[in-house]
Amino acid sequence: MKITAHIYKALLFLGMILQLSSCKKTNWSENFREKEKSPFGTYIVYNEANSIFKDQEIISLKQNFEDYITDGKHRDRNWLANYIVIKQNANKLTNDGIDSLLNFVHEGNTAFLALNSFGDHLLEKLEIVTNNLDQEFLGIIDLKNLKGEFFLENESFVGKSYRYDRNIRRHYVVSYNDTTTIVLGTSLIDKEKVPNFIKVYHGKGAIYLHTNPVVFTNYFLLKGKEKYVENVFSYLPSQPVYWDPQIKKSRFSDDSEDDSNSIFQYFLQHPTLTWFLYVSLGGLLLFMLFNARRKQRAIPILHPLENTTVAFTQTIASLYLKEQDHKNLADKKIAYFLEKVRTKYLLNTTNLNKDFIEHLAAKSGNKIENTNYLINTIITLHKRSECSQEELLVLHKMIETFFNNQAHGHTK
Repeated sequence: MKITAHIYKALLFLGMILQLSSCKKTNWSENFREKEKSPFGTYIVYNEANSIFKDQEIISLKQNFEDYITDGKHRDRNWLANYIVIKQNANKLTNDGIDSLLNFVHEGNTAFLALNSFGDHLLEKLEIVTNNLDQEFLGIIDLKNLKGEFFLENESFVGKSYRYDRNIRRHYVVSYNDTTTIVLGTSLIDKEKVPNFIKVYHGKGAIYLHTNPVVFTNYFLLKGKEKYVENVFSYLPSQPVYWDPQIKKSRFSDDSEDDSNSIFQYFLQHPTLTWFLYVSLGGLLLFMLFNARRKQRAIPILHPLENTTVAFTQTIASLYLKEQDHKNLADKKIAYFLEKVRTKYLLNTTNLNKDFIEHLAAKSGNKIENTNYLINTIITLHKRSECSQEELLVLHKMIETFFNNQAHGHTK
């Protein structure tokens, strides 16, 4: 079943409305996007990759991996590398793309795939069977109730467990080829440890499969679970990394195959999502129908012109602070102070001598020792070519205190 262009546009419009209406709410959906700072994006692990893979070059792929390999860009570098994908599924890799990946591994490279759903073609090639007890669509509230406990089987991690409080699907490996596969990690399901992290040897290289990509997201890395991620990645060899954000489909994929992997096809595969799609479209059509009638044009409210002097001053001050031009800002603070003294107290500020200080203290109601300290600070800063942030803050505080004391003196 295909979605027409009109329905696609309607869905896009509905998505924009929903996005705008919930822009202030936390996005709890599992998006696994490297640029997303939402709980279940992968912004942290992607941006900390240089710390995790120390002294290793990190290359973020800008094209489909199959195209990258076909174009010979990997062979031009003449090195062995790690290929990493952390996603809901690797739907940008077609069957031919999977074959390219396996050839890449067969030559001695390494692949790490953390996915909620592995394609049948990949599982068949690796002789693996998986099971996902939570493969049916689950809403955000349902996922929140899925807790889990993980273990790493290496003797260095014996006795250590990693508990997760939400979004842990019961996704595990049921069977595998004992001659080519090693179990590196397990999860506790119904009081039984089952494999959820394995290593499969393929040719000269190896491919690592992890069935719970959510553990690599921002939410858990900010909740003290970064050690598990570090331990998992420690299994990968020390070599350059190809990080695949899965943003491009292969130029070799045909339209029919792209349709089978489309988000709308995924919606139509599940009855609950199909009904959601129909109800959303019906609601959108009703909204457009009842709002199509002509409405009276709203009479605009004419607001008085605002005095933007203060806002402009704050903007200029912020600009100087951002540029770290403390000396320039200090000079302007001094000029502002002296101008106010001239206009408010009618004093000549050409010579800031002892007589000037005495007259200023008398007219402003400030103590002469405080006034003397302020004027000497102004003279010192004006002569200097540089000014630190601390000195600027002290000057600002002294000027504010000077005028505040004067104001309090008049109110008494």
